[in-house]
Amino acid sequence: MGLLSKKDANLILDPLLDNNPITIQVLGICSALAITAQLKAAIVMAVSVMFVLAMGNVVISLLRNIIPSKIRIIVQLVVVAALVILVDLVLKAFAYELSKQLSVFVGLIITNCIIMGRFEAFALANKPWRSFLDGIGNSLGYGLILVIVGFFRELLGSGTLLGFKVLGDPIEKTGVYAFGYENNGFMLLSPMALIIVGLIIWVQRSRNTSLIEDE
Repeated sequence: MGLLSKKDANLILDPLLDNNPITIQVLGICSALAITAQLKAAIVMAVSVMFVLAMGNVVISLLRNIIPSKIRIIVQLVVVAALVILVDLVLKAFAYELSKQLSVFVGLIITNCIIMGRFEAFALANKPWRSFLDGIGNSLGYGLILVIVGFFRELLGSGTLLGFKVLGDPIEKTGVYAFGYENNGFMLLSPMALIIVGLIIWVQRSRNTSLIEDE
């Protein structure tokens, strides 16, 4: 018998494709537009959300039987705010330049609809282990879209990946630039992120007709 039951494994696998928080639930899309011009920033944001959501789900699940229903939203905000402050401090201590690049968007994790939604829809009704898996699954689904969008925006917009020149040098005209290729500056603008997300949604729904039938 494996470490995870089929039911538990689905908590991780479903948000990756069939119930992706960005492309299916259309949640947390703002950060997909704002911080994906560089792949590194997208990865760091994805990891940050994973930590906040997974740990937050566990904390809310542990407190679920003692939180008065009238103040549950306040408690959830306090929990997520404390975790986000911790993430922000770690980034400033070990990745200060990247922290400045992400700027206010780290703080906006507090109001990320995915996190508050999972607290309400899952953590308040399930035990810590399943809540942890749910947090990992949804943050992986969120992070997957951020990484895909960040990959194409940085590659086609700057000719780099993680800061490394992979298409050649645009100044010395090496690599693909020797054939007249020019970086597409439009890829670095937020509207292009929305277009890429739209294309991902189109591909996903064309492969899974049940998503269309459910609507």
